Amino acid sequence: MLESILSHEIFQKFFLGNTVLAYLKSLILFAGGIAGLWVLNKVILIRFKTHAQKTETKMDDFVFRLIERTVVPLLFLGAFLLAIKNLVLTATVNKVVNSVAIAFLVIQATRFLLTVLTYFLDGVVMGRGTAAEMGEKKKTSKTIVTVIRVVGWGVAVVFLLDNLGFNISAVVAGLGIGGVAVALAAQTILGDLFNYFVIFFDKPFEEGDFIIVEDHLGVIEHIGIKTTRIRSLGGEQIIFSNSDLTGSRIRNYKRMQRRRVVFKVGVVYQTTLEQIKKAPQIIKEIIEGLGDVVFDRAHFMNFGNFSLDIEVVYYVLSGDYNMYMDMQQAINLKIKEAFEKENIEFAYPTQTLFVEK
Repeated sequence: MLESILSHEIFQKFFLGNTVLAYLKSLILFAGGIAGLWVLNKVILIRFKTHAQKTETKMDDFVFRLIERTVVPLLFLGAFLLAIKNLVLTATVNKVVNSVAIAFLVIQATRFLLTVLTYFLDGVVMGRGTAAEMGEKKKTSKTIVTVIRVVGWGVAVVFLLDNLGFNISAVVAGLGIGGVAVALAAQTILGDLFNYFVIFFDKPFEEGDFIIVEDHLGVIEHIGIKTTRIRSLGGEQIIFSNSDLTGSRIRNYKRMQRRRVVFKVGVVYQTTLEQIKKAPQIIKEIIEGLGDVVFDRAHFMNFGNFSLDIEVVYYVLSGDYNMYMDMQQAINLKIKEAFEKENIEFAYPTQTLFVEK
């Protein structure tokens, strides 16, 4: 019955190189693809979206948006191309269809890759932190995302033009020569820009860190695309180019987990043997009696020009400079108190003149 209907002469008439039956088959195939995608959207994607909204993680929400915005349109394109596959198209129509398909594919693929890169940058590279840190990271993320999007769409346009049959060799060569000229003219600026990315990804320092660069020291206030600003202890602002910082030896005291402290105590030469033996033990007991410090050693080190020198080493379990000074002050006061009780005198620069009669 169906074969007799389809064999009717009206279905065998040709129109633009194809029979009506061929058009009908393509239409049915395309309608079937649309129906299948509609079922996929209503049954699977809607359930997935509902499940994603109930979970706390943002990964499944991102996957749903990615599928909905990039994968589903590609499936519609695939259904359309599959439907017209059995049709005999003229060279002009075939070229137009292929061009539109390639353009749509390149656009969707570029959107897909840029969306994944942006999500990875925001969610993984940026990580977590305080409100101030996240605010600064968002600014940095916007800068990087803008650069990535410009480069990504530029590559996509060149790829698209090449696949559409345009001769882009001369254009690429011209861009290359122009790029070299621009790079030479803006070498310093580009160097600071690339070093900005080095600072961002390698993180040798962050805003709020106390650093020393050669003879300059202070707290980092702002890390910009070209320069980094440091507030010195004197109050003035010191501005470094990013290239200068990445090429320098930097001491970052903010990341110090503990501080090693070495100091000397000098006593007079009139100190008795028993007193000089007892002095290191006194210092050891003083330091071990304090919190947030770890005693390392105390030794009668050497015979100085005008004193008997005792070297002391201990660790402050923090990188905070004020805490270190508080501990050192407490140790000095206790040493003075203990030495006064033991009648141990501190040395000071003196000279003794012997006159021979």
